[in-house]
Amino acid sequence: MTHAREADTAAPKADSAAAAADADTSAADADAPEADMEAARTEGGSEKVGTTARRAKRGRVRRLTGGGPLRTVALALAFAALCSAVWAGFSWYGAAHDDTLEYAATRDEVRSAGEQAVQNLNTLDHREIDAGLDSWEESTTGELRGQLKKGREEFEKQIRAAKTVTSARILTSAVAELDERAGRAGVLVAVRTTVKAPKEKPATKQTRMRGELTRTEDGWKLSALAQVPVGYSATAPDERG
Repeated sequence: MTHAREADTAAPKADSAAAAADADTSAADADAPEADMEAARTEGGSEKVGTTARRAKRGRVRRLTGGGPLRTVALALAFAALCSAVWAGFSWYGAAHDDTLEYAATRDEVRSAGEQAVQNLNTLDHREIDAGLDSWEESTTGELRGQLKKGREEFEKQIRAAKTVTSARILTSAVAELDERAGRAGVLVAVRTTVKAPKEKPATKQTRMRGELTRTEDGWKLSALAQVPVGYSATAPDERG
C-alpha cells in the first residue's frame, strides 16, 4: 500500500516535468524563425560584401585597362624610356663621328683663311697703301711676314710712284694637306689679279699659287706663298660668280 501511494505521488511530478519539457520545446520552436531570419540576414550580408568586392575588382581592372592614372604613368614611363634610347643612339653616333666633323670644320677654316690671305696679298691701292700693307702683315706669319716687313718701305715707294691699283678675285681653292696636330696646312688657290695704272689699260693675270699656312693664336696665317705651274690644280676651277 505504501509503495502504491508513493507511485501515485510521483506521477504528478513526472507529469509536471513533461509539461515543462514541452514548454521548453515550444519556446525553442518559437525562437527558430528568429534564428532563421538572422541566418538569412547573415547570408544576405555576405552576398552584399561579395558583390561589393567583385565590383571594386572590376573597377580596378577598368582603371588599369582604361584611361586611369596607372595607365597614364605607364605611358609616361614608356615615352621616357623611348626618348632615352633615341638620345643614347644619337650620342653614340655623334661620338663616333666627332673626329670626322672636327677635321672637316678645320679643313673649311684652313681653306677660308688661305683664300682670304692670298686675296689680301694680291690687293693693294696706292691711295690706301698703309692699310693695304698692314693687311699683308696681318695675314702672314713667320719668315714670310718678316720678309714683308723688311721690304715694306722700299715697296711702298714703288707703289706710290706707279700709282697702281691691284685687285684680286679668287677663282677656286682646295686644301692640299692638313696636319692638325702639327698645326700646318697647304692650300692651292687660283686667283685672277687686275692691275690698273694711270693712262694704261687694265692688265689681268690668272695665277695659281700654293700657300703654306701655320696655326697661330690668332688663327691660320700664311707662312709661305709661291706660284705653281699652270695646269697644276687639286680641283677644277669653279670660276666663282
